[in-house]
Amino acid sequence: MKMRLSVLAALAGWLCAGASGAVAQEAPVKGGTLNMIAQPEPPVLMVGLNTQGPTLYVGGQIYQSLLTYGTDLKPLPSLAKSWVISDDGLTYTFTLQDNVKWHDGKPFSADDVVFTADKFLREAHPRWRLIATTYVDSITAPAPNQVVFKLKTPFSAFISAFELSSFPIIPKHLYEGTDYRTNPANQTPIGTGPFKLKEWKRGSYIHLVRNEDYWKPGKPYLDELYFRIIPDSASRAVAFEKGTVDVLRGGDVEGFEVRRLVKLPEVENTTSGWENYAPLVFMQMNQRTLPFSDKRVRQAIMHAIDREFIVKNVFFGLGKVATGPFASSTMYYTPDVPAYPFDLPKAKKLLADAGIKPGDYTIRLMPLPYGAAWDRMSEYIKQQIEQLGFKVVIQGVDAGGWSQKLADFDFDLTFNFTYQYGDPALGVARHYLSNNVVKGTPYGNNQNYLNPKVDELFATAAGAVSKDVATKAYTEAQKILVDDVALGWLYEMQNVTINRKKVKNLVRTGIGLNESMDEAWISK
Repeated sequence: MKMRLSVLAALAGWLCAGASGAVAQEAPVKGGTLNMIAQPEPPVLMVGLNTQGPTLYVGGQIYQSLLTYGTDLKPLPSLAKSWVISDDGLTYTFTLQDNVKWHDGKPFSADDVVFTADKFLREAHPRWRLIATTYVDSITAPAPNQVVFKLKTPFSAFISAFELSSFPIIPKHLYEGTDYRTNPANQTPIGTGPFKLKEWKRGSYIHLVRNEDYWKPGKPYLDELYFRIIPDSASRAVAFEKGTVDVLRGGDVEGFEVRRLVKLPEVENTTSGWENYAPLVFMQMNQRTLPFSDKRVRQAIMHAIDREFIVKNVFFGLGKVATGPFASSTMYYTPDVPAYPFDLPKAKKLLADAGIKPGDYTIRLMPLPYGAAWDRMSEYIKQQIEQLGFKVVIQGVDAGGWSQKLADFDFDLTFNFTYQYGDPALGVARHYLSNNVVKGTPYGNNQNYLNPKVDELFATAAGAVSKDVATKAYTEAQKILVDDVALGWLYEMQNVTINRKKVKNLVRTGIGLNESMDEAWISK
């Protein structure tokens, strides 16, 4: 605990949280080019099919959802200008914005929302599929500007389910009756957002330009956005220092570079813009076969890893050790769960008790392909697991390959970090529910954790009218999950956005850089 507190104290000393989220004092001006980095290069920009960080970052300027969310996680208008929830919590009525067009000039309407919710995302999106199957009774469009969702049972998290990556609205006229995953429109994305795709030069940049028919009058302020593809972390830091790029988001550069770059003149930084996500890093151990089908092996792996070391030395203090499936900053978190201190002798005893002979197993370790820090962590985890006697082979893949292998369950051990989306029923439960072991997505229950009691507890909490009932169910679920090591939770991420002071109104909500930059502008 002392180390954890000292890491956080060090962070407070060199991060100026909230700086770029402040309200701009100057009057916005139109024009200008904003240069950013897409790291790594996204496999696709179609947010409805891929929710990896780089896809959301770029795709968030192209696609939009019904709502967005403030730093307090309260809903705010986006493509819906207003909404009403019935007293019984079963009917949600959204009224849409006026005069919205798709980038190809076709009118946007309630039919697009119904198609997105009832067809496209129900088939292609892991989180929405789970919500729709479990809770949604019907989705209708009684008027061209109105959509009504009727639920089977109350679902307290439903109003939080319309953030961009959870509910990106898709053009019905381009996707209806097609194979969504092979539709050519995936390569030339058409949305309603403030910017349109102009050019994607693979390996170099993604170029977006102002949507002149954007539904917000006078917006966006910027003429164009460039997302530069710069594979090397050191080169990304140099690009910012030299002014080639104006913005660095969490993960663009190494932690030690963050410490240096935030001190540059005419630069500001913030940790705001991640409130809705609360990203948490974990190991996924494929539980379909031995050795990871035995929970004692998973417990042994946890005891073999010094997570304080990972936070302090691999990620340079940008985070804190995780205690379980809920980030400590989110609702319903409890620290009252089993602990896994670094203890190699205990790890070896657990393996012996399980009758596991580590030398009989070769573990394929697949790194998360997001940069050098993740590679270093993979090397450290490999070293620690080998100390238990296992043979470990690192299998490197690119972002698309990682997503595909995880979605196909073709892995032994890998890493992931996912977003919690303001409510555990949206961002947490999906990793543990038995009915969410579904091929085709890297963001479900890919490790094949099966526990009917946990299923029951998550269902009770999600449908609870009383917060006390939800709290009790989520607390019990956390204790079981941590004892089972349903996933190997490592640490809670601390992301820092760094930008030049001339860039105004960049981070405005709890979604941060992963949504429309229609209010961003550059001072002259």
